[in-house]
Amino acid sequence: MSTNTQTGYRKNALGHLVPEDKIKPIDVIRDDLVMRLVQQAQAEQQRLAAFKAGAMSEIASFVELSAEQYNVNWGGRKGNVSLTSYDGEYQVQLAQGEHRKFDERIQAAKSLIDQCIGEWSEGASSELRALIDHAFRVNKEGHIDVNQVLSLRKLSIEHPTWLAAMDAIADSINVVGTSSYLRLYQRDEQGRYKQLSLDIAKL
Repeated sequence: MSTNTQTGYRKNALGHLVPEDKIKPIDVIRDDLVMRLVQQAQAEQQRLAAFKAGAMSEIASFVELSAEQYNVNWGGRKGNVSLTSYDGEYQVQLAQGEHRKFDERIQAAKSLIDQCIGEWSEGASSELRALIDHAFRVNKEGHIDVNQVLSLRKLSIEHPTWLAAMDAIADSINVVGTSSYLRLYQRDEQGRYKQLSLDIAKL
């Protein structure tokens, strides 16, 4: 079931065409199994993508219909929406999430925070230093985690340099894109809504 440029050959991991009669039978069976399962999964992936697009379109239409009851025209991108079935058993949520990144001003914020730590070197706890180092570490993509850094703003510190650093953090945030998320829930016996997983690894 592999895609071949020539009948009777299979492409190996190095891109070479190998005659099928030179391949061990177990390797052929394995290749057929993997390719069949992957093709089935790709078909399911396309179905899920079509379901998501269709569901989001239907939700948007319903929000418009609901708004019309009050002579309101929403227009544009819809915000977060939560719809619940009449019996309360199921819930559908459409959420809009922002992708945020820091610009170069985050480095100024880090420098100001380092100044604070320097001034408080005798009184500053190692835990505070560790918290700051953790907040400014980069992820696998080489970016600083926005939520981790923003958690520093919850600290009740009134030092002028610290406050300047918090202002620099706020100014350095930029929204670089948005994503739409569709989530479906079913109520359990305790009355809590549990998400219906569409992730094959969690089924």
